[in-house]
Amino acid sequence: MRIISGKHKSRRLQAPKSLPVRPTTDMAKESLFNILNNTYYFDNISVIDLFSGTGNISYEFGSRGTETIYAIDAHFGCIKYINETAKILDLPINTFKSDVYKFLEKTSIQGDVIFADPPYDFEEEQFLKIVDLVFEQNILKEEGVLIIEHSKHTDLSKHKNHIYDKRYGGNVFSFFENREI
Repeated sequence: MRIISGKHKSRRLQAPKSLPVRPTTDMAKESLFNILNNTYYFDNISVIDLFSGTGNISYEFGSRGTETIYAIDAHFGCIKYINETAKILDLPINTFKSDVYKFLEKTSIQGDVIFADPPYDFEEEQFLKIVDLVFEQNILKEEGVLIIEHSKHTDLSKHKNHIYDKRYGGNVFSFFENREI
């Protein structure tokens, strides 16, 4: 995996093979950040990275100047790797070793951008529970966006807060925002 842009542009990172992860591809990540770059000033937002795995998305935000980043993952090895890498790269990433659902039920943290990359084999209900908790617990700031990465075989478009999907090969980013219906 590599950091696409910012102060660590082109920096390659090698996560331990023992981590149970599927990092977002460089092509999909670059496309995602092109979308976000047109909406946000990265040094002015807070980010919550759910199912953060290797920290790939968190590093990208940090490299681009985001100073408030929360990375949440239930796997101790993932959290350890993110902490070590954030220290080496001098990135402001706050980690939480937690089940994502429990974190969402209890946190008082809010984010401008919430990114979730759960396992692709989740059932549709498991994906939608993330969306529901984010909105029910008021975790997304008013002008913010929730992005869930999933396979092309999962359809989250029927949720009332869904605004659009972006597809990149077998990957899909579903975007959600606060809105009255």
